[in-house]
Amino acid sequence: PGTPLAGGIGAPLNPANPYVNSKTQSSGSSFSSGFIQGLLALAGPLAIKTSYYQNWFVDRRLRPEDYGGLVHKVLAKGASYPLHRDVLESDAVARTFAANGSYLLPLANNTGAPTHPGYPSGATISAATPVTLLKAFFDESYVIPNPVQVDPADPTKLIPCEGEPLTVGGELNKLVNNVGFGRNFNGFHTRADISASHALGESLAISLLRDQRFTYNETFEGYTFTRFDGTKVTV
Repeated sequence: PGTPLAGGIGAPLNPANPYVNSKTQSSGSSFSSGFIQGLLALAGPLAIKTSYYQNWFVDRRLRPEDYGGLVHKVLAKGASYPLHRDVLESDAVARTFAANGSYLLPLANNTGAPTHPGYPSGATISAATPVTLLKAFFDESYVIPNPVQVDPADPTKLIPCEGEPLTVGGELNKLVNNVGFGRNFNGFHTRADISASHALGESLAISLLRDQRFTYNETFEGYTFTRFDGTKVTV
């Protein structure tokens, strides 16, 4: 079926792909690079639809910025909200007021958080869904050759990466975490928002793969890969 990442790191396809070791056949549909690219593109809009359904019809969870507004109203305005004393009396809240003259949550983004509910994180589920598909389609145990990292002494340069070998699966997991927790650093989400969005995006990807199996004519034992929680799944 070719190498979808030709010109990249050369990651091989999942060994379960029925055409990987075939000397006489290749696939122009179910197991080809075109099929993989098409399903990855489909994952994006489905992830957003899943996200907004949970946002508005199921959870409607407050964002950290909104919760900070409740804290400010209680401590500065005397409002009555059922907030736990551990929050109201915390050192973090006191230090925030000392630094800013307000109990509102400081944000890295000067426009504030998005106005829709906090769970799930649209950015995180939009990363978790295609990343899960990539872990299924490719050999997640493949060790990335000659990785590089930013030179601590000169951030304009790259130097060889030292330490444990870097695998396709490990780096994809890092990518999802960087997307999600970057939103945390900005003050847009809680840790629980991000962790749960990982699981939601993964579940969506697994459901997509299961649906596609009904369309295969080839003998196929299923893709086996590692979930975000470290357990194995075969789809």
